[in-house]
Amino acid sequence: MGYQNGSALLPKELLRQIQNYVDGEYLYIPRLTGNRKKWGEKTATRSMLAERNAEIRREYQNGVSVKRLSERYHVSPQGIYKILSTHKA
Repeated sequence: MGYQNGSALLPKELLRQIQNYVDGEYLYIPRLTGNRKKWGEKTATRSMLAERNAEIRREYQNGVSVKRLSERYHVSPQGIYKILSTHKA
């Protein structure tokens, strides 16, 4: 998210109306509901975590203990159990 100059984006009349309410201050304009992006959608984080979780499930099915998975992936045992349970749902 970056700041944009309102005078370059908005029609002059709209800019004058906004200046009556917020003169020289920063103003956040939220996205439209349909245009919101989910967490991790703009970066590879979401897909990387999905791959990691699939790998954890595979290793668990192949007999790797929760304790070992916890140590290997630096996730608490409770986190490992949560990852394993979300796959069943």
